[in-house]
Amino acid sequence: MEIFYLIESIGIISFALSGFLIAVKHDMDFLGIFLISFLTALGGGIIRDTIVDRIPLSFIDTIPALLVVLTVILSTLLKFNKKENIDRKNLFIATDAIGLSSFAISGALAAIAFEFNLFGVIILSFITAVGGGIIRDVLINHIPLILKKDFYGTIVIIIAVTIYILESFEFLNNITIMLIFILGVIIRMIAFHHRWHIPSIK
Repeated sequence: MEIFYLIESIGIISFALSGFLIAVKHDMDFLGIFLISFLTALGGGIIRDTIVDRIPLSFIDTIPALLVVLTVILSTLLKFNKKENIDRKNLFIATDAIGLSSFAISGALAAIAFEFNLFGVIILSFITAVGGGIIRDVLINHIPLILKKDFYGTIVIIIAVTIYILESFEFLNNITIMLIFILGVIIRMIAFHHRWHIPSIK
């Protein structure tokens, strides 16, 4: 499905950039920057493909790795590494929102292609969307965003359930997928700026 590869590519570029920004913030060298960028961008997809018992796309197609390399190089040339307080800037939040929405959709589409039920669609969408970010945060010794008081994981669930319902009623197509993508990004941005979060136990 062409829309799957388009969404996947958008997610890879976005998460590669967010990984780059975080790595630079923690004063990593180029090896560390590339490693964090690769794992953030490709980690979730690798886990997803492993679960559905297929060779990870990034292992057989050179495009995903090439997108990460180009993103890191362009980010360096454009001096994105000169930003202060990178992880609180709109650039990081925007790239993270785009990556989250993209991979939530690609995970849900992969689950539907393998005829998963609603639970399976949600789980695979979840793993694809947050897998790379969790790996990144663990490596830099941070509590993953998904485990904090944030609206992060809720957005993935909304996207996965919406895609499953649209597919069930045969309304899932390129237009509705792109609308879901845009809606996911908007919700993530609004949730961040208005500090929406799920209540914690006190």
